Amino acid sequence: MRAAWYERNGPAREVLQVGDMDVPPLGPGEVRIRLSWSGVNPSDVKGRSGATRPMSFPRVIPHSDGAGVIEEIGPGVPSSRTGERVWTCSAQWQRPFGTCAQYVVLPSPQAVRLPDGISFEQGACLGIPALTAHRALFADGPIQGQTVLVHGGAGAVGGTAVQLAKWGGARVISTVSSAEKAEAARKAGADQVVNYRDEDVAALAGPQSVDRVVDVGFGANLQTNLAVLKPNGVIATYASDGGSRSPELPFQLLLRSAVTVRWVYMYILPEAALHQCLRDVTAALEASALRPRIGLRFPLSEAADAHEAQESGRAIGNILVNVE
Repeated sequence: MRAAWYERNGPAREVLQVGDMDVPPLGPGEVRIRLSWSGVNPSDVKGRSGATRPMSFPRVIPHSDGAGVIEEIGPGVPSSRTGERVWTCSAQWQRPFGTCAQYVVLPSPQAVRLPDGISFEQGACLGIPALTAHRALFADGPIQGQTVLVHGGAGAVGGTAVQLAKWGGARVISTVSSAEKAEAARKAGADQVVNYRDEDVAALAGPQSVDRVVDVGFGANLQTNLAVLKPNGVIATYASDGGSRSPELPFQLLLRSAVTVRWVYMYILPEAALHQCLRDVTAALEASALRPRIGLRFPLSEAADAHEAQESGRAIGNILVNVE
């Protein structure tokens, strides 16, 4: 099979290779998927660069997200799964071979049915963004009638969070950094959009007006979040800035407002939460309430370009690699 891989950490153009590999072997309880598209996420480029962890395996095929068709099943998997259209969940988590290849082998539960009418391109956008956004929004209960602030509403996770929040019945405020991104957030369904580069987010959102925050920049946004959150509000954060120990937490302010800080790490979701997420994402897709925005597409031969595009932050929406 054709695949992209790396055998040491480093810059994409220096370490990513594209070539031929053996198709991964199939074990009990596993399925082999012939992939059409692979999704690129920040965790993929950070893992490749070594920013988050050193090499865990001698050779790594990156990417956790993808979509395609189950071609073969291992012992213990229902025969009805053969030929099923699926998207992947945590494909490269604690495994050497992810989705940046023509085939991937996964435990059967990590191949999730893709509803009819949803393209493989859209399916490859779901894994990390959908699980992260869902957990950030719904981990502490329903959001019907609440106000949710989504930072970075034009990004892969942010755009998904805006759509799922609207599907869940919330009013959505989104922050962005440009007019083009503002338009993307509005198209996703945001009721109010604020450009944080030249507007006062806290003043425009209103003091103590927000029930829940979905946060991509915990350190930079903390003071704003505390200004807009209602008492007993929730900050659900999946990324920060300023290094691994940033920021210093204002304990008394958090205490007096009874703010919950929820850390969202979708790779280790409790089983019940994962099942709820998969059910809800499927329901939102079938209701046409969730349609991922695709920002850039690359052929497999340009996998390094796809990684560099992710690192640059220039894409509005998801970045995909065509592995078909």
